[in-house]
Amino acid sequence: MSSPGFPHAVLFDHDGTLVDTEPLWDRAKQDLAAEHGRIWTPQDTDDTLGRPVAATIDRMRQIGVPLDDDEMFRAIFEHSVRVLEGTELTFIDGIGELLTELADAGIPAAIVTNASSALARHTAAAAPPGLVRTTVGTDDYARGVRPKPDPDAYLTAARRLGVDPARCVVVEDSPAGAAAGVAAGMPTVVVPGEKAVEPGPGLLHLRSHRELTLALLRSLDPQSPSSPFHPAQEARP
Repeated sequence: MSSPGFPHAVLFDHDGTLVDTEPLWDRAKQDLAAEHGRIWTPQDTDDTLGRPVAATIDRMRQIGVPLDDDEMFRAIFEHSVRVLEGTELTFIDGIGELLTELADAGIPAAIVTNASSALARHTAAAAPPGLVRTTVGTDDYARGVRPKPDPDAYLTAARRLGVDPARCVVVEDSPAGAAAGVAAGMPTVVVPGEKAVEPGPGLLHLRSHRELTLALLRSLDPQSPSSPFHPAQEARP
């Protein structure tokens, strides 16, 4: 049986995992480009999806938006907040129930995103009170935390929560995020997203967000022989 103390914390990606804010984020980038007489295309979105804000800044400059890095960062932030303020966020189907289960069980959560810290905090405020105890996002990357696919973002969240990274579970939907969770040494659950995540060690793929339950997360304890993350299970061909 899995340990009743597992997981010590659940670390969630944001866009496409907790809430579907990718269309809002995309609208903000379209608005910024249009403000300077440029067009942000679906290809621009696809090429920067799930990547750090630096990738969006580089692409904005490539399409001709005439701002330096600091100005671009502020403009992206301001446009995203403007779009966010006019939208009521809802959790992806199945996620709200999981957050309630975690809160009732006293298991803390974090939001770890390559996107805006303001968006992450906004979503955290919509979760059950006291559940999301820290967020990691653009504010932290500006202070030297390395974004996904580097594991630093997830390790930072675990450190802030005061928990053993190996006793956390990561929930992700992107290749960069999944790579970060695995590199951090955390069992990583992959839900469907815009970009496919290839199967590999340290990953468990789900068919839908509704499969995410506390019972499932408890069953992933790497110390349990029946867990897909137990060394004996992962060693199987």
